Amino acid sequence: MEFAFAGLRAGHGPGTWGQRAIWDVVRGLGTDAARYNVTGGRELVEPLPAARVADLVRALLARHDSLHTLLDADGDTVRQRVVPAGAVPVVVRSGIEAGEVLPATYALFHELQATPFDPLTELPLRVGLVIADGLVRYVVFSMPHTASDGWGLRNLLADWSALASGAEPSGVLRQPLEEAAFQHSDRGRRRDAAARRSWLDKLARGPHRPFPVRGTAEPVFPNAVLNSPALALALDRLAADAHAVLLAATAAAAARLTGATDTVFQVVVNNRFLPGLAGGVTTVAQEGLLHLPGTDEPFPALVRRAFGAALSAHRHAYYDKVALRRDIAGADACDHSCFVNDTRGLMPALGYAKPTPAALAEALSRTTLSWPVDHEPRLGTTFALDAQDAPGSLELAMTADSALIPRADMARLLYGIESLVVDHALASAQPPA
Repeated sequence: MEFAFAGLRAGHGPGTWGQRAIWDVVRGLGTDAARYNVTGGRELVEPLPAARVADLVRALLARHDSLHTLLDADGDTVRQRVVPAGAVPVVVRSGIEAGEVLPATYALFHELQATPFDPLTELPLRVGLVIADGLVRYVVFSMPHTASDGWGLRNLLADWSALASGAEPSGVLRQPLEEAAFQHSDRGRRRDAAARRSWLDKLARGPHRPFPVRGTAEPVFPNAVLNSPALALALDRLAADAHAVLLAATAAAAARLTGATDTVFQVVVNNRFLPGLAGGVTTVAQEGLLHLPGTDEPFPALVRRAFGAALSAHRHAYYDKVALRRDIAGADACDHSCFVNDTRGLMPALGYAKPTPAALAEALSRTTLSWPVDHEPRLGTTFALDAQDAPGSLELAMTADSALIPRADMARLLYGIESLVVDHALASAQPPA
């Protein structure tokens, strides 16, 4: 099935900083690119016929230009082309029994998530429908990372829910072509320059080689996944402090491996702080640089400082990455090849972010560690860590250069993060002495 559309906004112009940054990442991933798709779903409180769903999808296309934008790329130059007409591919699972709707939706979610896009030739949206008794019960949206980041997916799902309930999505949006125009303005260039200065200042102060070569490199980078119901429970209890706690635990666990007391991570920041960006479905997220010294101090104090270091990283995560690469190439920069991406909360619609109420000690007994895949080598990466929701749990998915972090140390780091976070949650729950 396809949902055809016509008569929408059209235009062309330079790519945004976010589009260019993600394009550089995705094109280097080869067969692994689909892992960076952005996919999520919503159950329809009131099931709808497919024709009505098609009308609502057209309303989403009219609201968000990124959903009907193609890219043109030539080296470091990326341009965007907003097309006024086309057809969105739709994958349908019909004839589903009422009790099988959620399992069918999970299967469709994983299928769409694993299907790669070509952002140069394919519209950046696919829709999945799960139909029971002739009506659509669940809708799943999938986009390439060049069209949206995880926070954009949240916005898309919120707009979908509003439309499906008969309401109009609220808020004025800055479309990607408008975003690119801002970035080329004097104000945008000043913001870019300030961010790059902050990066260079931090890169001058961090450790140069925290992970020395320890053995012969494997031909691929192993991927480890720690599935931890206890970690989901602990971070849920820590609520507003959870992001800082997770960063502090990752820094402390890494420091146990390296012996260094300074940690430098690239952390993914949503960058939706300027007017018109908060509700946008587009790729605005970029890496901020987090420099956290003193990783050997007591963990509660490290958490407090991680909060401030994260704010600094978030403030200076909106920049021209091509220009930043040129700056770093001419500087005496410390190692910045470790990446942390906290994606918790992006998939509550399919029941991912629902830890089962339980005692933390009991939940710890259900932790598992698996090694699902070996990835191709990734240039400039010591490790990449994703914190992501799983059904009733939370997963830490880590890919690392085994010449720098052997598999045994990858396991130590992941279990170390879990232990630090759970212990902190237990201590925070204790009444004051």
